[in-house]
Amino acid sequence: MRDSWRHFVAEFIGIFALVFVGGASIMSSAMSQNTNGLLVAAIAHGLILGIMITATMRISGHLNPAVTLGFLAARRIEPMMAMTYIVAQLLGAAVAAYALKAVFPPEIAVATRLGGQSIALGISTGQAILCEFLATFFLTFVVFGTAVDPAAPKVGGFAIGLTVTAGILAIGPLTGGSMNPARSFGPAVVSGILEAQAIYWVGPILGAVSAALLYDGLFLRRGRDRADHGAVRPV
Repeated sequence: MRDSWRHFVAEFIGIFALVFVGGASIMSSAMSQNTNGLLVAAIAHGLILGIMITATMRISGHLNPAVTLGFLAARRIEPMMAMTYIVAQLLGAAVAAYALKAVFPPEIAVATRLGGQSIALGISTGQAILCEFLATFFLTFVVFGTAVDPAAPKVGGFAIGLTVTAGILAIGPLTGGSMNPARSFGPAVVSGILEAQAIYWVGPILGAVSAALLYDGLFLRRGRDRADHGAVRPV
């Protein structure tokens, strides 16, 4: 039971930081009318994710329901532990959105949807799902290639953070570059704007599961993690 709480709290803190810092970067750019808002958001998301994954990966380090479901599909985490992770991720994201609502002026909170994502005009549902699928596929592939594989380079979470930065730069103008259902869920629920939430679940989950199964089945030839501990790296 104590072990489950350690995982829960680590995931809660990590996703809270991602949603708060990522959302704050978007809201601050809106306040200052920064014309480089996309670059600011990409760097902020990448930095905080890399830092928090490095800080939590000894215990958990997923910070993303899609990644957790990828681990579940590859049988690298037990279903009950995966559920613990996902509940912590969604709760942490929602609490972070409430914190953003408390910190920023109401007009900025409304204008930016608390730093949430939206689909650009002219982008179809299928195109948006494909964008999120591809970006999350790359993200999860990097998670397995740098944090799961026993032969991976010891770079902490920074390669993962850089992948998120690149993903936001690539598809941010189209979908906001979520790659993380919890990142989209928290601000959407607190702002009351649930538009396109299905896209931010379907695309990332399909992308993460595909990448996890591919890497696990094709590239990993050594022993697996214990299924009950749930951490990113093998022990």
